[in-house]
Amino acid sequence: MREPTRIIGQSPALAHSLDQISRVAPINRPVLVLGPRGSGKELAAERLHFLSRRWDGTLDKVNCAAISDSLLESELFGHEPGAFTGATRTHVGRFERADGGSLFLDELGTMSLRLQEKLLRLVEYGEFERLGGQETLRVDVRVIAATHADLRKLAREGEFREDLLDRLSFDVVHLPSLAQRVEDIPELAQHFAIGMCSELDWDYFPGFSDDALQTLAQYSWPGNVRELKNVVERSLYRWGDPDNPVDEVVIDPFASPFTAVTPAPMPEPKPDETGSTTEPASPDFSEAVAAYEKQLLRQALAQSGQHQGQAADALGLSYDQMRHLVRKHGMATRKRRH
Repeated sequence: MREPTRIIGQSPALAHSLDQISRVAPINRPVLVLGPRGSGKELAAERLHFLSRRWDGTLDKVNCAAISDSLLESELFGHEPGAFTGATRTHVGRFERADGGSLFLDELGTMSLRLQEKLLRLVEYGEFERLGGQETLRVDVRVIAATHADLRKLAREGEFREDLLDRLSFDVVHLPSLAQRVEDIPELAQHFAIGMCSELDWDYFPGFSDDALQTLAQYSWPGNVRELKNVVERSLYRWGDPDNPVDEVVIDPFASPFTAVTPAPMPEPKPDETGSTTEPASPDFSEAVAAYEKQLLRQALAQSGQHQGQAADALGLSYDQMRHLVRKHGMATRKRRH
């Protein structure tokens, strides 16, 4: 039996979730896993299965959002010949195939109310009929469901059955977003980078520079661990130098290096008490130049997703000049963690 994929990280937030998974895994009840997209809900389901007494049984996985409602019923519960056009033979559904094991239902919030009713009966009594069939079948399957949706809100709005939600939520495992486990970013990035080195035929991973690690730590990661994996792999491929630490993090591949940076407008003259206009007082030359440099740097970095190489291209600077100016103006300082 294949071992579950290791969940990487040592942060207190992740440790709390893993501890909860370890405690609820041996209890033969449905479990609901909640967390944002890319936070590792499928890995949590694997861990729940392999730490349970069903570890030597089947763990089947279905993404409810990826299958239309009519096909999802057949996929989950099976169908008999003649159940619909093209149904020429008996199809054994996922619940029958997972008998004695676990079934992971991802994106449960997209399931129709009609299928929710059929799922409720199976969770409560272990009974169902294949689509187009008359025989009542029984299975012993542990349901592990996951979603990023607010199921309680959907239930209040009549879009999710409250009785099904009650049955599925014997316990609810909440997975933290990557922004809630910043301490894990270096270890995760290292793990994904080593995997990418093999694909790139690099003999070893040269590491990340301090600036690159700082960029990874300061980004908000709306796509969570899945987005971090993409960013790390993309950054290694674009860096292309197996002998020196990766110094550029490519967060936004859609950011064009040819986007022009628009300079800030000069301040308008203001009227004085007599109604005549006067030029604004001239600031210290050095301060004005420094302020203007910082403004151009901020705008270029924002447009390039904090990619210093692309920002340098947009400003017509070399990469070394860009790094010098960023350090000169203290724009690479690490944000405080609260």
